[in-house]
Amino acid sequence: MITAKVFTQNNQEAGEVALQENVFSVSVKPELLHLAVRAHTASERAGTAEVKNRARISGGGRKPWRQKGTGRARAGTGRSPLWRGGAVTHGPMTRDYSIKLNKKVRRLALKMALSSKYAGDMLQVVDKFDLPEIRTRDFVNIQSKLGLKKPLIVTAEKCNNLELSARNVPGVQVVTQDSINVYEILKHQELVMDKQAVEKLQERLG
Repeated sequence: MITAKVFTQNNQEAGEVALQENVFSVSVKPELLHLAVRAHTASERAGTAEVKNRARISGGGRKPWRQKGTGRARAGTGRSPLWRGGAVTHGPMTRDYSIKLNKKVRRLALKMALSSKYAGDMLQVVDKFDLPEIRTRDFVNIQSKLGLKKPLIVTAEKCNNLELSARNVPGVQVVTQDSINVYEILKHQELVMDKQAVEKLQERLG
C-alpha cells in the first residue's frame, strides 16, 4: 500500500491517505495512453459537415438542350457539378469519427494516467475545498498557497462555488471524480484531488 500526504487548502499538513497500488501505481504504457487520448479527441469531432451530391440535389431531370446541332457542349442535366447551382463532387459527408475502446482498456488507461501523475510527484491531495462565496480572488489565494500553476482539480461532488470561482483563471479546470478522463489528466500540469474524491475513485476503479 502506498500513501500520499493530505494538505488543507492553506497548505498545512492534515495527515495521509492510503492509495491502492492497482490504481495509482500501475506500469505506464505510452501507446495505451495515446490510444485513449485519440479516442477522446475523436469523440469530440462533430462530423456534421455535409454537401449535396448528384443523388440528393433537386431538379435536373430534364435535358437542358438536344444532344446535337446546337453548337454547345452536350449536357444531360442542369445540376451537373460543373454548373452553378449544381451538385458538389467528392465533398464532405456526415460521418462518425469516434474510436471504440473496450471498457477494460479505458479503465486501465485511466489508472495509467493517475499513476503517471503520482510517479511524477504531480498528484496533490487536499482535505477539502471550502469557499463560502463565489470569488475568484479567494480561489487565486488558495492556488498560490498550494503552489499550483495549471491544475486539474477533482472533487467528489459538484462544488458550485469552487467551479465558478476558478472558471476565469487560465489553465484551471474543475471536474467531479465520475467525469475524469485521461485527456484532461495528461493535459494539465498538476492533478489535485480532494480526499473524498480519492476514496470514491478507488472504490470505482480498485
